[in-house]
Amino acid sequence: MGKPSTARPPSVADHKTGHDLMGVLPMTAEVRDGHLWIGGVDTVELARDAGTALYVMDEATIRHQLSEYVKWTRYHWPDVDVVYAGKAFMSLAMVRIVAEEGCCLDVSSGGELAFALRAGFPMERIYVHGNNKTPDELAECLDARVGRIVVDSFEEMERLNALALERGMRQRILIRVTPGVEADTHDFIMTGAEDSKFGFGRNQGLAMQAVKRALELPGLDFDGLHMHIGSQIFALHSFAKAIEVIVEFIAEIKAETGVEVRMLDTGGGLGIAYGLPDEPSTIKDYGKVVVDGIKEECEKHGLTVPAMAVEPGRSIVANAGVTLYTVGSIKEIPNIRTYVAVDGGMSDNIRTSLYDAHYEALIANKADRPREMVATVAGKHCESGDIVVNDAPLQCPEVGDVLCVCATGAYCQSMSSNYNKQVRPGVVFVKDGGWRWVVRRETYEDLLKCEVG
Repeated sequence: MGKPSTARPPSVADHKTGHDLMGVLPMTAEVRDGHLWIGGVDTVELARDAGTALYVMDEATIRHQLSEYVKWTRYHWPDVDVVYAGKAFMSLAMVRIVAEEGCCLDVSSGGELAFALRAGFPMERIYVHGNNKTPDELAECLDARVGRIVVDSFEEMERLNALALERGMRQRILIRVTPGVEADTHDFIMTGAEDSKFGFGRNQGLAMQAVKRALELPGLDFDGLHMHIGSQIFALHSFAKAIEVIVEFIAEIKAETGVEVRMLDTGGGLGIAYGLPDEPSTIKDYGKVVVDGIKEECEKHGLTVPAMAVEPGRSIVANAGVTLYTVGSIKEIPNIRTYVAVDGGMSDNIRTSLYDAHYEALIANKADRPREMVATVAGKHCESGDIVVNDAPLQCPEVGDVLCVCATGAYCQSMSSNYNKQVRPGVVFVKDGGWRWVVRRETYEDLLKCEVG
């Protein structure tokens, strides 16, 4: 088990070809006739037919990842919900795949709930998140009869109780607990430490207060606990430590209230390979550490093993997706760097600017050639920080080439924007030699449709 890349790889040409990049590409990727193919589709022809910038998602990889989570969690315990975190990537097509694979769906806004409703997703399999759900959003959740709402504050608890009583119902809830465990990940995506905007701190006694208050409120059905220690985590011992802490808290709840926790949701966070040096843990190992860990800790404390839930998002879709661009200009600054400008940028991938994220890139129409140079892939926006990939080993580019950035299936389309009034790229799914639009490319009319006057 390796660790994620915390420093940018050396700025040297690595002479790797597309054949060497399969670890960061969708499972159906291959190099054929010098081009990169995904899902039996030539990405170069796809770029010409559908235009760029373009998000490309491999349906086979998505379904494989969902089924692997179901397999390797339920292998250790039959009562486990695999809850896809919709914030990673959501479209109607994606929601329907989650339903077809027998999984649950995590939504964290009224908008995400609206997608689930439009897609016909079973509402009893919905988990609702958010540290500041509005009264309207809570009402929408109750009216939709969602399965569980993860409560994040005392104010929300009281508000939800009142809304539930108005409707003559009891709403199942999980209480989000911050276990005080710092995961081995980026500070910006570490959410389980004590200083967090999310949840109730266990060490300050707030979590126990929340449980006791939930048990008093007649409109709420206390179902269990939720925790989440961060994202892009490679070290499985971080999960093991958090489980040790949270099950100890479950034992305290039973001792103080006599109530047995019926469900434990351990959140998500399993890391993926963005760069060639990355060696993430497998879903199989993750399932064993999390599910067996809960069972073993419950046995230690004499507790009944609860139902469980895990919330993978990034690891379902990140490596399933790539972004295709067309090279528009090449600017060499002698003895400094070469900029390769593409027809997208921070509006379709903000992660490099936000997290200093690093990606692997290749020229899709030269996928069989070695990456003989280093270039910085820049976007087209009016910001000096508009960088897609810093210091990327790359095949020698030419204007008109199709440039592919790997592992962009998570948090790129969902965090995209219209900065500089740029239209957002469309999304296509590829499968068995064919492709289909699942989100069409925006138009200028789309940019203007909310304007008044």
